[in-house]
Formats: sequence, structure tokens, C-alpha cells
Amino acid sequence: MRMPTAIKLHKASKTLELHYAPDERYCLDAEFLRVHSPSAEVRGHGNPVLQHGKLGVGLSGVEPVGQYALKLIFDDGHDSGLYSWDYLYRLACDHDRLWAEYLAELERAGKSRDPHESVVRLML
Repeated sequence: MRMPTAIKLHKASKTLELHYAPDERYCLDAEFLRVHSPSAEVRGHGNPVLQHGKLGVGLSGVEPVGQYALKLIFDDGHDSGLYSWDYLYRLACDHDRLWAEYLAELERAGKSRDPHESVVRLML
């Protein structure tokens, strides 16, 4: 289990900063954390539900859950995901790959990160 040595919530930049060692620090933005929530709402009980329109979402709070996880509270009302220490570390280490996969999935689904935008595809 990789438990961070320090956790900082930066509301203005909408990021969660995780420190693991003096030279190991990660900043994860709220949108990334929101679309990768481990909640049943997002995981879909085995059939993941693609999250879209989450551009600009922020974190309004972070609460420890025992000695094993964090509960992240998002300003869009989502607060049901418990991010275990191992899951947070995996998100941090695999950020670039996971983000690229998410963007590709949005593209395939014809969805947008922008909550005020609807993607229209013309079939010519």
C-alpha cells in the first residue's frame, strides 16, 4: 500500500497534490479524478458509465476514510467514490495513459469534456 506522506487540496487550481517521497510528487486535477471515480455511479457495476461534461469541475473537500482511503467531494455534487491509497497511486503513476484513453473514449462516443457543448457528427 502506497500511502502519501502529504496531501494538499488546491481549490483555486482544482488539483489534489500527493507527496510520496521527497522527490515523488503528483498533482491530479479534479476533472481527471472525477471521471476516474471508483464509485458505482461511474463504474456502473461492471459496465462503466462514460463521464462527460466535467471540464471545470472542482474539488470542494477531501475527507480521510479510516486508514485506507480518501473521500473526494466534487462541486458537481459527486461524493460517493472512495479512493483507496493504492488506487490514488495508480491514477498518479498512470495519469498520461489513462487520460489519453479517456479522451479517445470521449471521441469515439461523440461526447465532450465541456458541459455546455454537444458534439454533432455529420454523416456525409
